[in-house]
Amino acid sequence: MRKKKFSFSVNGKGYYIALILCAVAIGISGYFYYRNTTSKPEDSLQSPVSANDPAEPGDILASVTDPGNTVPGATVPNPTDGVKKPGKITRPVSGDTVLDYTMEALSYNPTTRDWRVHNGIDIAAEAGTEVCAAADGTVYTVYEDETMGTTVVIRHEGGYVTKYSSLAAEVAVSAGQTVAAGDVIGTVGCTALLETAIGDHVHFSVTCDGADVDPNTFLEMG
Repeated sequence: MRKKKFSFSVNGKGYYIALILCAVAIGISGYFYYRNTTSKPEDSLQSPVSANDPAEPGDILASVTDPGNTVPGATVPNPTDGVKKPGKITRPVSGDTVLDYTMEALSYNPTTRDWRVHNGIDIAAEAGTEVCAAADGTVYTVYEDETMGTTVVIRHEGGYVTKYSSLAAEVAVSAGQTVAAGDVIGTVGCTALLETAIGDHVHFSVTCDGADVDPNTFLEMG
């Protein structure tokens, strides 16, 4: 009789201990659930956009598909430092620059209606106006670019290469031909599909040892 009473007492204590432990477990679970549901999303998720990124529309709509892309805001070494300069340098065509060189920021392209880098300068002039070699050199190639139209590429001393795009279909030079600064290489046209909204013009770009150079800086060297 005593044995049964003692067993019942022990079993009763175990029941209450188990009940207390369950209550504690429920309380702990409730605490963590409440903490998780009230925490801010940014506490656990990292934003895909850096706080240092510019908030300009151009950075959001950027279409950086041009050759020689440069990250907006990046510092680009000047490829002309310590490089031998070509001799005489002249502007390829007389006219106003309607779209400037911009490889460290984005500019609006009125033809494609988006923001992108621009690796040259667009010089507006009447169709048929003569376009000249900017410096002494050798014509490397003449070709029809799918987006930039009729293009002439000239190699110069010091690792420089100048490119003339959006020319009229008929050009005055051929690959392998030697030219001097001021020699006529073609005429102004409007053959660049990426820049038709600009009208008749020449897209003039420069590289030095493969790196983009601001054409304005190149022309100032003359």
